[in-house]
Amino acid sequence: MEKITLHQLLPAVFAGMEDESSVAQSQVWLRNIEFARGCRTLISADSGTGKSSLVSFIYGRRNDYMGHIQFDGNDIKQLGVNNWCSLRAITLSLLPQELSLFPELTALENVEIKNRLTHHRSTKWIADAFESLGIADRANVAAGRMSVGQQQRVAIIRALCQPFDFLLLDEPVSHLDNTNNTIAAALIEREATACGAGVIVTSVGNHLKMDYKQTLRL
Repeated sequence: MEKITLHQLLPAVFAGMEDESSVAQSQVWLRNIEFARGCRTLISADSGTGKSSLVSFIYGRRNDYMGHIQFDGNDIKQLGVNNWCSLRAITLSLLPQELSLFPELTALENVEIKNRLTHHRSTKWIADAFESLGIADRANVAAGRMSVGQQQRVAIIRALCQPFDFLLLDEPVSHLDNTNNTIAAALIEREATACGAGVIVTSVGNHLKMDYKQTLRL
């Protein structure tokens, strides 16, 4: 996939609020925006302005919006289940704000579940990723017993365990310090560059330290 286009997008819950400052001043809602493959985009937002909704709309988890989202010119509301299964396997990768790890499984098991479906990464790549993100010693610890920052790093590795044209990251480093943020950003940048992918990041404050070519205020 080469581009994602938003045409006059607005969450249904904001209907009737088009003239209110929170919507009228947005650089995303009710605008025409294109994310090209290879982009590095930061979407900066305040809490409650719909950043997680935006990511869910693009990923197809929700469709309660007005306007249109297009993948290479095709309206995503016309896509069927098989289309979405294919897109989520090889085109779109998501790191949700809620992380969605299985708390009873170890950090490594959470990653391996994804990788067994995609067969995208070697055992060595995964081990090296755990090492580089400073959680190698936590690989066999249940995710539910890890700190939120450690869980975020596990979720980053999991999100990278598939091919993708676009990587959607919803507050991926909100609980990481500057050092770990920088290390995580370097890993993401390396892998996104290797496949020529676009990266779309949302943040309400502490954002992933990448060289963004586009910054939008939600």
